[in-house]
Amino acid sequence: MTVRHESPVEAPEGGSAWQRRLDRLPRYGWSGLLAALLLAGSSFTPSLLPRSAVLQGLVAGITGAFGYGVGEFFGWAVRRLRRRRPSDAVRRRAWQVLCAVGAVFAVVMLVAGWRWQTQLHDLMGVAAPAGYDSLLIVLVALLVFVGLVAVGRVLRRLTQWVLRRTVGRLPLWLARTVAVAAVALLVVGVLSGVVFRTFVAVSNEVFSVRDTTTDAGAVQPTAPQRSGSPDSLIPWDTLGRQGRNFVGRGASKAEIASFADGQAMEPIRVYAGLQSAPSVHGRVELIVRDLQRAGAFDRSALVVVTTTGTGWVDPASVDAVEYMLGGNTAVAAMQYSYLPSWISFLVDKSKAQEAGVELFNGVYDAWNQLPADRRPHLYVFGESLGSFGVQEAFPGLDAMAARTGGAVLAGTPNFTELWSTLVADRDDGSLERLPVYERGVTARWAATPHDLTQPPTTWSTPRMAYLQHASDPIVWWSPNLLLHEPDWLREPRGSDVLPEIRWLPWVTFWQLTADLVFSTGVPDGHGHVYKKEYVDAWAAVTQPAGWTADDTNRLRKMLG
Repeated sequence: MTVRHESPVEAPEGGSAWQRRLDRLPRYGWSGLLAALLLAGSSFTPSLLPRSAVLQGLVAGITGAFGYGVGEFFGWAVRRLRRRRPSDAVRRRAWQVLCAVGAVFAVVMLVAGWRWQTQLHDLMGVAAPAGYDSLLIVLVALLVFVGLVAVGRVLRRLTQWVLRRTVGRLPLWLARTVAVAAVALLVVGVLSGVVFRTFVAVSNEVFSVRDTTTDAGAVQPTAPQRSGSPDSLIPWDTLGRQGRNFVGRGASKAEIASFADGQAMEPIRVYAGLQSAPSVHGRVELIVRDLQRAGAFDRSALVVVTTTGTGWVDPASVDAVEYMLGGNTAVAAMQYSYLPSWISFLVDKSKAQEAGVELFNGVYDAWNQLPADRRPHLYVFGESLGSFGVQEAFPGLDAMAARTGGAVLAGTPNFTELWSTLVADRDDGSLERLPVYERGVTARWAATPHDLTQPPTTWSTPRMAYLQHASDPIVWWSPNLLLHEPDWLREPRGSDVLPEIRWLPWVTFWQLTADLVFSTGVPDGHGHVYKKEYVDAWAAVTQPAGWTADDTNRLRKMLG
């Protein structure tokens, strides 16, 4: 890559082969490179989670390419307004200054970025970034930058080509509008058609094959209380990989009794996979019938779970409530996709919405037909995209409180309407990262177990517990970050967030996008990893008789 001004002096005819090769390399403008350096350098500032060298290179390349486009636009505008161009001597000096200052700036940001990443790793309790290779960062950033700028130039030339063919037939302003609109529609069409469909098809193929496998340790149950057993209405081989993990693992009656030092029951786990029935409605009917067969409506607690994209149910949450209630529980869940949550969100998050609404309503209708004094306590649980799906079953917090006995909702995505409404309407003076809604009477937010005790007012029943870490990018990622500073970045930082983090237009969005990739690669209590918090949350929501703080600590240690 050569860095030269846009109108270099032509090489004399018959110049050296080396000079001719240099002339074929892409050329970059001064103003564009200045803006690219500033934005790419800004991307090294810390975000919520540690980043690998490759991810940092991607973020730097993307933000740098955007900065280049912005810088070139302003450079073009200045040239249009000024009648005289700087002399060759001035332009040469400007390039010399940019090269010198830019090199120093790049080194400073690489060193500062390494230090921030080290601090982030220490804060999360993980090993220092031994693989944080500055050369790899620079290489990835340059490749991404050059590629994106090249794509932008192709699109610009295509726009000019369309303009040349319309300018004689339309007024200039209209011809320009048509050219830009035509190229924009072409890009959207290619991305949403060819690229998007290919991505979806390949992803479905890959993950559907993986769904046919069974992980080590997941064994077909023999207890009639579980789907996939010989007594179940739902065959083992239809459950999918995550369904087999859910019913083929977990605490037994004997293990629960050992923890409780007394009697226990065999917990009920019911699950339907994509192959269990051809439609969502069919899978819900099958789940309700299997719940009835297993005696789920005679238990003390019935938990309806909306899974993540692949059908995963967090075992930490289910184990906690089963041990806590002595196995006198039934848990129902359903698969709605082969794809991981982040792909499901991109492809069609309405599948999680449909699954959450249909499953809860189906179970609720059967539950509601029972006499009020003979019904189990009905709870809901969801994590990540599952939390979104659960909340879609209710038009508001009052409806959730009226139709359930409580909820545990972890790592709720920012686009969840009910969550975002409650957070937006939080009590004056409370934080976005830990909001207080109507003095915490019904719903409470917690990053640590202690947060569930705040505010020091009465927490009525039923109780809704939202778990969200200050460092969880799933909770805080939003397209609005491109141009708007969120409240949580104006507030005092959480205990696992570096105080140096700042909002920067465009840059922060891509930083948090990169954080999504690493969201579960950190220890419990950080990022998108929720484990021990489930014990405190379920204890607060279910309020088991005779349960003590010592019991909570003991169960935390056992499950941790």
